[in-house]
Amino acid sequence: MFASISFRSVCVAVALAGVSLFGAIGARAQSTEIQISYKDKAFTPAEVSIPANTAVTFKVKNLSDKAMEFESKPLKIEKVIAAKSEAIINVRPQKAGQYKFVDEFNEDVAIGKVIVK
Repeated sequence: MFASISFRSVCVAVALAGVSLFGAIGARAQSTEIQISYKDKAFTPAEVSIPANTAVTFKVKNLSDKAMEFESKPLKIEKVIAAKSEAIINVRPQKAGQYKFVDEFNEDVAIGKVIVK
């Protein structure tokens, strides 16, 4: 019975299983991208929802004429973004909850919230 299975057939089967296994792992590891813009001391959207236990990438566009500092102490993020530019900010998977972010240069008015569900 085993003599009829060739070594090549086993290698092909293992290779195909490995490709589908790694494909599934890669799909699960992909992050979600969230677009956030900043202008006139305000974030748009000011509230974003993301899935729990999932890596997320924030693409933050600073549309104002001055630099801003995207900061979230609970998320352990601090990034200065020059005027009229953008930044990519990677966020590690988080537990369910609410996490505040601000422009540190205008933290009394430029406030946003991440809701993790």
